[in-house]
Amino acid sequence: MGKKMFMLPATQVDFAKVKYDPGEIEVYKKVVSAAPDMSGLWVWIFVKLLEMPFIGSLILTYLKKQNKIQQMLRETVIPEPPMFRPEFPPQEPERGVVCLEEDNNPEDQVESAMRCLLPYDPTTSWLTSDSFRYWKIRDYAYFYKSKITTPSMVAEYVISAIEEFSNKKPPTPLLISFDAEDVRKQAAASTLRFQEVDAWSCYPVHVYVGKALSALDGIFMAIKDDIDCYPHPSKGGTTWFHEVHTVKRDAVSVSRLRSCGVILVGKANMHEMGQGTTGNNSKHGTTRNPHDPERYTGGSSSGPAAIVASGICSAALGTDGGDAAVKDVFLTKWSGVIFIRILRALCGGGTVEILGPIASNVEDIMLVYAAILGASPDDKMSLRPSIPCLPDLSSHENSSILGSMRLGKYTEWFNDVFSPDISTKCEDVLNLLSETHGCKIVEVVIPELHQLRTCHLVSIGSESLASLTPHFHNGNYKRLTPDTRTNLALFGSFTATDYVTAQRLRRRLMYYHMEVFKMVDVIVTPTTGMTAPLIRPSALKSGETNLKVTGNLMRFVLAGNVLGLPAISIPVSTLKIGYDKQGLPIGLQIIGRPWGEATILRLAAAFEGLHAETKKPASYFDVLKGQ
Repeated sequence: MGKKMFMLPATQVDFAKVKYDPGEIEVYKKVVSAAPDMSGLWVWIFVKLLEMPFIGSLILTYLKKQNKIQQMLRETVIPEPPMFRPEFPPQEPERGVVCLEEDNNPEDQVESAMRCLLPYDPTTSWLTSDSFRYWKIRDYAYFYKSKITTPSMVAEYVISAIEEFSNKKPPTPLLISFDAEDVRKQAAASTLRFQEVDAWSCYPVHVYVGKALSALDGIFMAIKDDIDCYPHPSKGGTTWFHEVHTVKRDAVSVSRLRSCGVILVGKANMHEMGQGTTGNNSKHGTTRNPHDPERYTGGSSSGPAAIVASGICSAALGTDGGDAAVKDVFLTKWSGVIFIRILRALCGGGTVEILGPIASNVEDIMLVYAAILGASPDDKMSLRPSIPCLPDLSSHENSSILGSMRLGKYTEWFNDVFSPDISTKCEDVLNLLSETHGCKIVEVVIPELHQLRTCHLVSIGSESLASLTPHFHNGNYKRLTPDTRTNLALFGSFTATDYVTAQRLRRRLMYYHMEVFKMVDVIVTPTTGMTAPLIRPSALKSGETNLKVTGNLMRFVLAGNVLGLPAISIPVSTLKIGYDKQGLPIGLQIIGRPWGEATILRLAAAFEGLHAETKKPASYFDVLKGQ
């Protein structure tokens, strides 16, 4: 046992000394993971060693010491009491918002969200432009009401695109569970509703009259494979989880989407059990990045991200435990928009995993979010959430609110990226936003950020293992891929004491972030520390373990998971200033105060308004026009 370290109470840490006096307080640490990098046969050999009673314990102890995890968990005295779920201080109301009543039905909530958007006018929109843009949900609605196409016609193009991916060699499926006839049935019902619509106005009030259920009627969406969507099985990316988890009904979020007329195309591919950051899945096939098929989408929500980036679905539901989210593109961090609030996934969710929509633009995120928002009774009691709000983007206040915003940037953290292109491009877009809208970029300091990794690893690892262990009978554990088993072996090495220590760190980190939010409205970072990593052929059959890649993908996203802060990822790639040297998209993350969804959505919409041209993905399907 080494010499005990004693941490100062968080309330006594001088933020100025964190920045300027490294002799007394530690400055920002660049963390490089010390762990094997292997794929193929070597992963199998490694996991066999880890699962040996004595040898495995020695290896894991050595790795935890090398990464200073052991030092923090076992040799450090942390004065704060543990915080097992996020605890937020009271928050000031947001300005220029429309509040949504959670007791309203989802259709009414979507209608309220529609009233927050700028008027839709097809005569002045990009519909008449030759440059590439993703279709928006309101574009689909306009095409449907104008009888240019129908949900049934679009369904055929969607089905054809999904089947094309599934038939590739090697297979690169977007969906794990898919029923073409069920999609046709849903589309036919939506088509009938649009045929019976008496009147529909795109502008200025966006009101539907008649049989169309909502603005989301006839919109195609995919659901990640760890969220229940009846009658599809929930496999969680495995070959067996559906055998021990019977799906009897939709998850609440899925049920709300269905009631709005959404066409649910099936269960999207994912990294097995969510235990990875790349989207690699040797059991069902690895989803490829639509911008470059030789690269990963990111994970664990690989399928939801890719199906949106490919243009096949307008939106998708994903979950994020901190595995490259967020906020999530997983790929969508790299070519779309992901928005997260504290919404629980039904399979394996703990105090870290969250659920949120993935879409190609901010207004679609707002519409889907309005449909699914809501907290469980337990969350209402423990988290005391504020009334959910959306920014009124059509309000005359919008410009002045943007001009008064303060964007916090911790430069040492911001610049800790694998590729300098990322921080440079993200900083360029921040400067452009400041010049355009007058918002201020404020330099901030967040102490002990390197401890987020330890806190997150122990928290999500312990909770994942606790939720999965009851299902590891009849040889199910052995049916997992070796990279998943490698993670679970590490998680199994954590003790109850380790878990409580991690929650003490959680309280410290929450305090630091709340102090920062007294000075700024949001914190801005790159979404990931690297762009889409290459797929090693040897990893396709057995997976891989590469904690350096994991660290680069997760570096900026953990605060949203560990602390329950709302966050959104937007693509810098919608700007002329925004791709890396390989032409790959770059993501910018906006982290908000507790319950500050309206603020980050308003800011995301402002970033989106700066865009010039979007690069069309190599794999793209125009299902609305059938091209």
